[in-house]
Amino acid sequence: MTTARDLHVVLGSGPAGTALATELAGRGHRVRLVDRSGDGDAPDGVQRFAADVSTAEGAQAALDGAAVSYHCLNVGYHLQVEVMPRIQRSILSAAEAAGARLVVLDTLYPYGETHGAVMTEDTPWNATSRKGRMRAELDARYLAAHDEGRLRVVLGRSADFVGPGVLNSTLGGAVFPNALTGEEVPVLGDIDLPHSYTYIGDVAAGLATLGENPDGDGRVWHLPTAPALTTRQIMDLVAQRIGRPLNLTVIAEPRPYGPFDEVFMAEYAEMFYQHTEAQIVDSTAIEKAYGLAPNPMPTTVDATLTWYGELLAAH
Repeated sequence: MTTARDLHVVLGSGPAGTALATELAGRGHRVRLVDRSGDGDAPDGVQRFAADVSTAEGAQAALDGAAVSYHCLNVGYHLQVEVMPRIQRSILSAAEAAGARLVVLDTLYPYGETHGAVMTEDTPWNATSRKGRMRAELDARYLAAHDEGRLRVVLGRSADFVGPGVLNSTLGGAVFPNALTGEEVPVLGDIDLPHSYTYIGDVAAGLATLGENPDGDGRVWHLPTAPALTTRQIMDLVAQRIGRPLNLTVIAEPRPYGPFDEVFMAEYAEMFYQHTEAQIVDSTAIEKAYGLAPNPMPTTVDATLTWYGELLAAH
C-alpha cells in the first residue's frame, strides 16, 4: 500500500486524468497533475505542473519525486500511431529513473474483433487494425519492462468512457446535449447489441486502487465496468430521465458527425467493428480482488445528464 505522504503524479489532464487526480486527492495523497500548459482549475489538494512528457527532459521533470505515476495521456486520434510510442519511451525511462511505479490507462483495442465474445483479461490479443496493433505492442513493452525488473508496471483497461466531463466519446458530447435539447441524437452501428461503457468515476477509482496496491502489478486488469446494456437500452434510460422520446439517428457506417470531423472518422473507420459486434467487458477480477463495484448504468446516466444540463445552462 502507498501512504498519504507519497507523491502520485498523473500525466494528462483530460477527463480520466482529472477524475483520477480528484480521486487520489480525496484519498489523502499528494497529487501532481501534469499537462503541457500547467494551468486551469485544479481540484482541491492537486498541484498543476507544466511539462511535455513526450520529451525525456519533460518526463523526468514531471516524475521527479514520484512514488506512483499514472499514464492517462492521449493525443489527436490521427496522431496516435506515430506519437504514442514516443510518449511511452520517455515515460518508461523517467519512471524507471525516478523509481516510480507506473499505472497505465489502457484501451480494449489490443483484443481486436472478438465476434461478440465476453472480454476478460485472458482474451487473446488479436488486433488487426493499425491502432490496435500499436496498442498491443505498447502493452507488450510495458509488461516486458516489468518482467525485466526495470520498474513495476500495471495496466488498467477501460471500455468507452461515459460520465461528467466526457465529451469526445460515442456516449458523450454528441448524445447528451442533443437529448436534452430535443435535437437528433446520433447512435452508432447496431444499437441492439450489448456495448460496455465505463463510468469515468469508476475509471478513476480503479486506477487509484491499482496505484495503491502493488500486489496487482505486472498484469492487465479491466477497470470496474457495469454489466453491458444495448445502446437502445441506454437511450431508453436517457429518454425516461428527460421525460420524452429521443430523436435517434443511426449512423450505420463511419462518417463525420457531431464533434467527430472527417479526419477523426477516417481514422476511426478501422475501429468501427466495435459498433457492429457486441462489446462486452467483464471486470469481475478487479471487483473481487479489491472490493470494487461499478456504478450502475442508471446512476451513470443520472450523473451525466446532470453535468450536461449544468453545462448547457452555463452557456
